[in-house]
Amino acid sequence: MREMLVAVITAGKTVFGGFIWIANSVKATVATYLTLMLISGALYSVFEEKSIGDSFWWAVVTASTVGYGDTYPTTVPGRIVAGLLISIMVLVVIPLITAHFASKLIVDNDAFRHEEQEEIKQHLRAIRATLERMEAERGAPLSEQ
Repeated sequence: MREMLVAVITAGKTVFGGFIWIANSVKATVATYLTLMLISGALYSVFEEKSIGDSFWWAVVTASTVGYGDTYPTTVPGRIVAGLLISIMVLVVIPLITAHFASKLIVDNDAFRHEEQEEIKQHLRAIRATLERMEAERGAPLSEQ
């Protein structure tokens, strides 16, 4: 039982790590979307006995949540594929795409660049060294005055 729990936790960590990797990369998000379209379209083609072109059209329309209704699954496996495609798109891919766009729109123009941060750190070190030298010369900390 313990081994099974460890295996489930390890699998969960791996899946979570994959989500983090996808979330932090626009290329990985796009690749995930395209892979999802290819797999869903191929499975739909097999389960629903539709042409590849019609199946990829169905995958794009379904994933984009447009759902024209011109083609839809009638078999149980086809409906399972549709349910998974819709769920993954609505719960994972669309929010990631939205987050990427939002992060590009939210830019802090007042944020310090790395070089500026390093310069500030150097100045603070110099100030600290000067204060310590002054305290040593006086024999007492400056803050006790």
